Amino acid sequence: MSSRNDAAIWSGLFTISAESGQTLQAQIRQAIVAAILDRQIAASMPLPSCRILAEKLGVARGTVVLAFQQLVDQGFLIARERRGHFVNPEVLAMPARGPHKHADNQDGVDWKARRKITPSELPKPSKQNNWIKSSYPFVYGQFDPALFPTAEWRECNRMALAVLEIRNWAADMVDQDDPALIEQIQARLLPRRGIFANPDEIIITLGAQNALYMLATLLMSKGTRVAMENPGYPDARSVFRLAGAEIVPVPVDKDGLKVGQIPADCGFVFTTPSHHCPTMVSLSPERRAQLLADATRNNQIIIEDGYDSQLVDEAPQQALKSIDRSGRVVYVGSMSKTLAPGLRLGYIVASADLISELRALRRFMLRHPPANNQRAVALFLSLGHHEALVRKLSGAFSERRKRLVQAVSAFLPEWKSSPATGGTSLWLEGPAGVNASALAEMAAARSVLIESGERFFDGPSRPTNFLRLGFSSIALQHIEPGIRELATAAGRRPAAA
Repeated sequence: MSSRNDAAIWSGLFTISAESGQTLQAQIRQAIVAAILDRQIAASMPLPSCRILAEKLGVARGTVVLAFQQLVDQGFLIARERRGHFVNPEVLAMPARGPHKHADNQDGVDWKARRKITPSELPKPSKQNNWIKSSYPFVYGQFDPALFPTAEWRECNRMALAVLEIRNWAADMVDQDDPALIEQIQARLLPRRGIFANPDEIIITLGAQNALYMLATLLMSKGTRVAMENPGYPDARSVFRLAGAEIVPVPVDKDGLKVGQIPADCGFVFTTPSHHCPTMVSLSPERRAQLLADATRNNQIIIEDGYDSQLVDEAPQQALKSIDRSGRVVYVGSMSKTLAPGLRLGYIVASADLISELRALRRFMLRHPPANNQRAVALFLSLGHHEALVRKLSGAFSERRKRLVQAVSAFLPEWKSSPATGGTSLWLEGPAGVNASALAEMAAARSVLIESGERFFDGPSRPTNFLRLGFSSIALQHIEPGIRELATAAGRRPAAA
């Protein structure tokens, strides 16, 4: 029998990290469960005593005792009096995990010939996995851990895990949503945008992108013409193309989408009127009225993405949906920019008959978004946490925007920013001939993360001298030093402060 003090064996099994999001006790349990299920511990091998393992890991003995006790309760370990803890042989009777299978294409299937669409050939998102470790993350769509309402979110999740709450959300709701969340969206989110809707006019989605995919699947097919802002939201463009739609690019200026250039034969218009993606300009009141009038005359459907619209602006505008009297506007909203992008929770507001069909379609995709998340968000809204968070974020982001504009003006004066206010990013146009993608690579080497603007344009010849600077995840005091570093990467000698 192996000794329970065999350091070589146990050193390889236990890796405890203070940076892990799990408690020490949970990490110990995870290590033991993995070792058992992977057949690294035999049934005849005793585990180290609680005292020895605690000393080895540098943790309190009580932490190990609790971990062992829970594993006994779960049936992974057996406690034998005066002999210690052993693996339960019944657990080892289950099939072990098989060896890693290497991709060798020996199945002989030509998947390229069989697929009907090629999503991998569409423009890829700007994904920077290491953004949180960067010194100057000017990335869009990420959150600031310092501003995240950790205590409030934990409170709502604890409440959602109460016995009576679990009984409410744990059952299969088939194609329905949590009525508590629908009520809160109806009462707390939509009125901020001037929208008033009945419960049967709202459906929950896995974020705004999922909402667009559902709409494209239901309403678009080969030959459908969709007018879109250019530059515009690239993933929306790709989603519509996957459905077979033809994208008709329409230019944007300081007043937003040039509505007068939308062809009358387009069946759909996709727009981000409150904060245009990516310039952040707002669609002027005159163009909003013209867009609705033209849509009625040409029998067009308008898909309005409430992009970055939950925050409080210096000059707020209500949603296009709020002045729609014909039911032609389909509104898409999201909680990503205020609560957290990883939550993946959004919604669609539209006529009841369209929502009914979207529910029927969604059932074949995912039935409904996770009900526990729906209930937690409903509680977050009902307790006023979201309202308080919006005020906090709006103040912080307004200050960051001002600091960023000042820094760009001081250290990158040849770069021109868009005349927009509000939102969580700044759109910049550089001198002719500048390659923003190359600049992004040079900046990343100095721990400055920026996003080239080329992907936002449609067509074969896309300008390369635009970039987007997000400021939702960068601390206020890091903005000016970050822009200094960016100026250095751009080949400009920073001026004295």
